[in-house]
Amino acid sequence: MAGNRTFTMIKPDAVESGHIGAILEQITASGFRIVAMKLTQMTQSDAETFYAVHKERPFFGELVEFMTRGPIVAAILEKENAVEDFRTLIGATNPEDAAEGTIRKKYAKNVGENAVHGSDSDENAQIEGAFHFSGREKF
Repeated sequence: MAGNRTFTMIKPDAVESGHIGAILEQITASGFRIVAMKLTQMTQSDAETFYAVHKERPFFGELVEFMTRGPIVAAILEKENAVEDFRTLIGATNPEDAAEGTIRKKYAKNVGENAVHGSDSDENAQIEGAFHFSGREKF
């Protein structure tokens, strides 16, 4: 079902703030079906591998430290046009620039602690989903 699935993580800041339920409610109310989900914690190696594309960026160390400081909720979501629709639902990376009603506008603290991750392409959605879930964990 290429094009109909995307990957998300509810990041440590939103987990710590108790927003898991509200974020999941907004996701499902927007027509997404959860096909895989778990509460887990990334190791330093996990975070370095997952965010390897940013390895040369000045914020890489802070990103890895942030993403390993506490649990995350990883999930694969299904809906027609999943990647694009989910990117719209979560809003701009910087919550100050995010549209009203988006997840980041409601729950993000700042550009670094922005509550959720959403895949930026169908290809990355498949890669990121496979990083966190085995085939038997997807429904």
